[in-house]
Amino acid sequence: MWDETPMASVRNIWPRHDPVARTCHRCRGTTRAQRCKLHGQHRRQGGQQAQPLDLRLLAVRQRGQALLLEPARGLDRAAARLIELHQALEQDHSLSAIEKYSEAEERYRLDGGYSGESEARRIVTGLGLRLDRVDLALGVLSGGERRRVEIARVLFADPDLLLLDEPTNHLDSDAKSWLMDFLRDYRGAVIVVSHDLALLDASITRVLHLDAGRLVEYRGTYSQYQAARRLEEKRLTSLAHRQEAEIERLSLLAEVMRRQTAKRAKHAKSIFTRVERMKAARVVAPRRERKVKISFPAPPHSGRIVMHCSGLAKGYGGPLVFRDVTFEVERHDRLLVMGLNGAGKTSLLRILAGESAADEGSFRLGHGVSLGYYAQEHEGIRPGVPVLAHMREQAPDAEERVLRALLGMFSLTGDVARQDAGTLSGGEKTKLALAQLVAGRHNLLLLDEPTNNLDPPSRTGVARALAAWPGTMVIVSHDPEFVEALQPGRVLFMPEGRVDYWEEDLLDVVAMA
Repeated sequence: MWDETPMASVRNIWPRHDPVARTCHRCRGTTRAQRCKLHGQHRRQGGQQAQPLDLRLLAVRQRGQALLLEPARGLDRAAARLIELHQALEQDHSLSAIEKYSEAEERYRLDGGYSGESEARRIVTGLGLRLDRVDLALGVLSGGERRRVEIARVLFADPDLLLLDEPTNHLDSDAKSWLMDFLRDYRGAVIVVSHDLALLDASITRVLHLDAGRLVEYRGTYSQYQAARRLEEKRLTSLAHRQEAEIERLSLLAEVMRRQTAKRAKHAKSIFTRVERMKAARVVAPRRERKVKISFPAPPHSGRIVMHCSGLAKGYGGPLVFRDVTFEVERHDRLLVMGLNGAGKTSLLRILAGESAADEGSFRLGHGVSLGYYAQEHEGIRPGVPVLAHMREQAPDAEERVLRALLGMFSLTGDVARQDAGTLSGGEKTKLALAQLVAGRHNLLLLDEPTNNLDPPSRTGVARALAAWPGTMVIVSHDPEFVEALQPGRVLFMPEGRVDYWEEDLLDVVAMA
């Protein structure tokens, strides 16, 4: 649960309000690296947690519950305290009581108590959340709206250090642009874990490259980091090859000399010692980023009509989010569902997947249809259940080596198969959910933001695999490149339920819808 209590003890990171303290972690383990800064979030297996410092830290996680904005700065308690002191003044007119009230009132003013409402409204509207949605229960909000509330609360708190874990997930292009501008002007320090390259270029001045347990700092924007990293990898690779060649040459020389005269054998021993020192100090060539190669199996045959929906409607105790949504999906169709946040896109897919009941209307699947559902919040991935067990649920008769091979296709290798699925990062959960779809051998896929949390190579690999797959798809996505790769044939506009043919001009709207 969030509150204004410091969530981490940090030392010697960066000065408060240092504009240089904007950092991006990259590569596997980035979310865990952030968790090590949060008490109780993740156990470190070495190193030192910093000594306590008077530092206020708040975080936006990949997933998490959002709360109301008012408590974010402690303003609710401060306002209640002011009321108490004001009431006390009615009974006690002493100088001491007046001073207590004056000090509390001044502190409330300096903390933004009087301007807090307008500032909160500015942040909420900047993130694209309608003001009439802010006070609704979280369960009523869409994934994108919940994300906005969570980010708004953390930004409103104005902490000394922000930890942002994939903050642009579920945000449309306008909200992303506003967040980039906000972070660019933010007075405090920011640590970002993100695969959103535009965000990184706009709002960071350092990159921490995390790879194979090593952390290397690069100064500059993300694009500058990429250029510097390429040069560094080229230099290290060349140096590693030269060192290996020299080690091999000296080892061969020493071996030949060892078999000759005693004098030469003695000299060979010193060469062997030199070789061992070189091995201990040699540079390891950087690992090249592996190309992601994913393939979906050929779908089983289904009838021509894959799905028929008639008069679907859904609400959450108030006005209906959408009503009278009627459409049909045929074999090999690729139907893109578009609409603003809160238009009911996820609610519709949950109904079609059997995860939620419609308030009105009905739908039916066609003959021979096998449905697979990718949920953007990973609801199907359960804590306490191993990764391999999740795969076996989709393919109970498959051998373990086959399931491991499917996981390996998504870079989930080795001991990850036995790992508790609840401990996976957001990106790893995304890969597990996609691996489950492959294992299930479906012919109809409902995909709700399947590229969220994925690194660029994985996004490209998933897009290529689905583009080549001849099955039927119903897709929700804010990712223009992903949508362009899939080339949908039709579009379902929500909440009105209007179906139209896909046009390339709609790509400009995808990131906003």
